[in-house]
Amino acid sequence: MSPTSFAGGLEGQRVVVTAGAGGIGLAIARLLHAQGCRLALCDVADDALAAAASELPGTMVMKADVSDEGQVEAFFAAALGALGGLDALINNAGIAGPTGAVEDIAPAEWRRCLDIGLTGQFLCARQAVPHIKRAGGGAVINMSSAAGRHGYAYRTPYAAAKWGVIGLTQSLAKELGPHNIRVNAILPGIVAGPRMEGVIRDRAAQVGVSYEDMEARYLDKISLRRMVTMEDVASSVAFLLSDAGRNLSAMSFNVDGNVETL
Repeated sequence: MSPTSFAGGLEGQRVVVTAGAGGIGLAIARLLHAQGCRLALCDVADDALAAAASELPGTMVMKADVSDEGQVEAFFAAALGALGGLDALINNAGIAGPTGAVEDIAPAEWRRCLDIGLTGQFLCARQAVPHIKRAGGGAVINMSSAAGRHGYAYRTPYAAAKWGVIGLTQSLAKELGPHNIRVNAILPGIVAGPRMEGVIRDRAAQVGVSYEDMEARYLDKISLRRMVTMEDVASSVAFLLSDAGRNLSAMSFNVDGNVETL
């Protein structure tokens, strides 16, 4: 691979990004769009989808809840109609889930967190994979979390979903490798933004400290002593989809400044 081809091969790729109209998903969509990818995004927020469509010309957008099998099927039918095929799936959708002691977490909250963060990835993969096979290969990137390699007190539904994503990734990498499909997981750590602010606020309330004290506790557990950005995560996605990532599969990439514990 020559220096000029490093991280090449993105232009023209047909990519689905779930939860792609906000947060990390939108950061991914922005970077891939700038690199010449053709995109289809789903999300559950109408206003965010309209804004993403306006910002990213030529991008197909549609409202869909990834935990709903019928909505996933309808979205992929529309996405494939718009793109004419598929080269990559970015399984980004997920929710923070409840914060609380295990005996206080409602079963419905548990199910909702796993339905979106884990079952949703399965539902999207089963729709996407046949088309990536027809394209001659490509990539699936599943969004896990630092919680996918650490136990996470008071966040059991979220941690369970993210550990499950690692198992899904490892299994699909073995299954799909012979079809020239690379499957990797990205494990963001403490990502700066409104979602993390909410997590810190809820955890602070759970243990009875101030927001500032809890934020400092989180940063003390990161070797680099800083949060990562959404753009850091997006850059990792672009790398894995590029020619530079053509022999990377079954990997879990910790984009987290080295979170030592949660």
